[in-house]
Amino acid sequence: MRFFTPSPLHHRLGLVCLGVGLQHGALPTVGPRTLDHHVAVIVNSGTGWFKGPDGRRTSVTGPSLIWLTPGTPHHYGADPGTGWDESFVDFTGPATATYTELGYIEPERPLVPLADTAAPRAAVGRIVRAARRGNPLLEVETGAAVHELLVSLRRARADIGPDGDPVLSALARDAYQPLTVAQHASRHGMTPAELRTAVRRGAGCSPKDYLLGIRLGRAKELLAATDLPVAAVARRVGYDDPAYFSRLFARRVGTAPVRFREQQGRSVPGGWSDRVPDPDDPPTIGP
Repeated sequence: MRFFTPSPLHHRLGLVCLGVGLQHGALPTVGPRTLDHHVAVIVNSGTGWFKGPDGRRTSVTGPSLIWLTPGTPHHYGADPGTGWDESFVDFTGPATATYTELGYIEPERPLVPLADTAAPRAAVGRIVRAARRGNPLLEVETGAAVHELLVSLRRARADIGPDGDPVLSALARDAYQPLTVAQHASRHGMTPAELRTAVRRGAGCSPKDYLLGIRLGRAKELLAATDLPVAAVARRVGYDDPAYFSRLFARRVGTAPVRFREQQGRSVPGGWSDRVPDPDDPPTIGP
């Protein structure tokens, strides 16, 4: 168990790690208490219980995540007979508000079943390794690992399949078609309100913003890697009106499509590839 005191400058990075711990067995009961920062308690295996502000006792079975959020009373512990294997990370910073808005941190859902804890445990392991005495990069390394931890916990939720949310996958597949949000919802047998709820839960944003992010990402690739006219790029990503596309691109990206192409344009022998290389099997460069 280690605790840290990051400087005000490190807090400006968005997230800072305040502590990390690895514990197992029949552990002492925690609380009742109230904290002024966030804690992610990862129960890798074993059983126990949790009480929130309402005082109701809820069973906890690993793998599970317990969210402890600022100002929220809590009380929890491992079953004396079985105990549990636990990792915890204390953290704070202004980015916690954005992670909460995006749905990565859920104050209203303190207990989250997990499908697997391998990736979260790897992120915790990075914090533990960075916590060696005298590490000059301690605050930055541990803060970066907290970002990684939040992403891995989001991906590890038991209610999300290994291939992600099927609604989001379908939206991504149809993103370049000139469809309204209502038309997308109808394709999935949903009302627009149901689609908005599903996308907000899965991606932390509205369907419109989710689709826009995919479209503009593809538009940037086409502008940087091809000589297609802006009008053709617009049509390929679902916009029949190139003037509207250019205004939308400039408003969201901060620069006009033509200017973006000038900044990013480059020639690549043999052309660009859309295939994402396997980091464990990088392509070889011939002699």
